[in-house]
Amino acid sequence: MFETIAIAPPDAILGLTDAFQQDTNPEKINLSVGVYKDANGQTPVLRAVKEAEQKILETQTSKSYLGIDGLPGYCDQVAKMLFADQIDRKRLAILQTPGGTGAVRIAGEFVGSQFAGSKVWISNPTWANHPAIFHSAGVATEQYRYLNGDRTGLDFDALLEDLSSGPVPGDAVLLHACCHNPTGVDPTADQWRQIAELLKAQKLLPIVDFAYQGFGQGLQEDAEGLRILVETCPEILVCSSFSKNFGLYSERVGALTLVAQEPAAASAALSQLKRLVRTNYSNPPRHGATIVATILQDPQLTETWETELTEMRNRIAGMRTRFVQQMKTAGVNRDFQFLLQQNGMFSFSGLNPMQVDELRSKHSVYIVGSGRINVAGMTEHNLPRLATAIAAVL
Repeated sequence: MFETIAIAPPDAILGLTDAFQQDTNPEKINLSVGVYKDANGQTPVLRAVKEAEQKILETQTSKSYLGIDGLPGYCDQVAKMLFADQIDRKRLAILQTPGGTGAVRIAGEFVGSQFAGSKVWISNPTWANHPAIFHSAGVATEQYRYLNGDRTGLDFDALLEDLSSGPVPGDAVLLHACCHNPTGVDPTADQWRQIAELLKAQKLLPIVDFAYQGFGQGLQEDAEGLRILVETCPEILVCSSFSKNFGLYSERVGALTLVAQEPAAASAALSQLKRLVRTNYSNPPRHGATIVATILQDPQLTETWETELTEMRNRIAGMRTRFVQQMKTAGVNRDFQFLLQQNGMFSFSGLNPMQVDELRSKHSVYIVGSGRINVAGMTEHNLPRLATAIAAVL
């Protein structure tokens, strides 16, 4: 039977990593995959993580299965990270998931199994994997406009128009809490309030992808949009990840948090979420969640982690500024100042697919076909060459 199987197309982003690894150019630059890199181009293990792992090594007594919903102490810390003391914990159903991707998948299956016919509305553009995940979960998707005509900022009027006229009551709307992937363009607090009021009036379910808390403006600042939604919308799904802000990419540490109007509804929803997990991956891995819980339950480790997170955030912001300056130095006849208004690891460069292809084929510079650049992949060493390459394709 296997001889009839066709080869699947490569992943739009991870496929670039394969091409990058095969490139023999010693000066090649990879700005495609969304991982943080330090000034030396390495993805480090955080000091707080190493200290927590040492503590775990000395005290852990079992490698037995976790419950279907994961490590209780971890789930409690997720609630604090997202909402502080804003919401009654009894209104929350929280699952530890294999990364933020696992949270999105379970959210899609939950919507599909509980609200037949509901669609998920996603921004255009969005993370390339979003529509594929929902389609695999059996949920149809539609798009709402997000960027303005020159693709440098938010077209808020178009966003409101599409969400006012397209979805029907019971549909879901996928939103990025901060550091929008792939654009880095986020709504303001006032715009978040208008979005929240619209969702409530239209009886739409917010699904919030929160993969980059702390990489935009700060831990609390990045949660502002989510907390505005919670003040207005009675029910929410939140898909969060600790891959970026704890550097735990390979440990796959995420969470799906459901906000219900009443504790009874949260309990019922958790039972359905656990049923979905049981027939998928059964229960989540322990180690990564234990690291996060250990750090957040220890004031000294928390302080160390927050210091490191601030260092990462500041490095990204610094490279964004240096890139804009470097493009001026290269004499490029295009104003890149708009990049300074974007948040997080990613920036939408404005490069078209032909220019992206030329960067890869002629200069060994790898970015996503949409023009998304991973700013965290820039270093003082590769920045001049990157600017020269972009100047050449422009």
